[in-house]
Amino acid sequence: MFKEFREFAMRGNVVDLAVGVIIGAAFGAIVTSLVTDIIMPVIGLITGGMDFSKLAYELKPASIGPDGKEIAAVTINYGRFINFIITFLIVAFAMFMVVKGMNSLKRKQEAAPVPPPETPAQEKLLSEIRDLLAKRA
Repeated sequence: MFKEFREFAMRGNVVDLAVGVIIGAAFGAIVTSLVTDIIMPVIGLITGGMDFSKLAYELKPASIGPDGKEIAAVTINYGRFINFIITFLIVAFAMFMVVKGMNSLKRKQEAAPVPPPETPAQEKLLSEIRDLLAKRA
């Protein structure tokens, strides 16, 4: 069973998938930073200084419990949700562009004329013999 698992894990597809997941996670972190640190501040500036990550609807305000500890407010953080939607759209668009580029390269490769295979020496010789016999007749 261990040998079978090792063969499965070391197949090219599994390793390629693992590399893709790791690169995808790193790409996700880059896009999250792009949205949070670059795009959203610009959008906030355009909308009059609004910080989308801080937008929330408070369901229950913060309070002090009977034991004297602070109980956090219960909020719906729709501003962070907007950030995640923008992040998703950027990632989806980037993946669309990658797939589109791959499909374009694939179409070019398929459309490229394939040179005819070289005729084997035996067939060439037989063709010459056939042509000579046709000329004699």
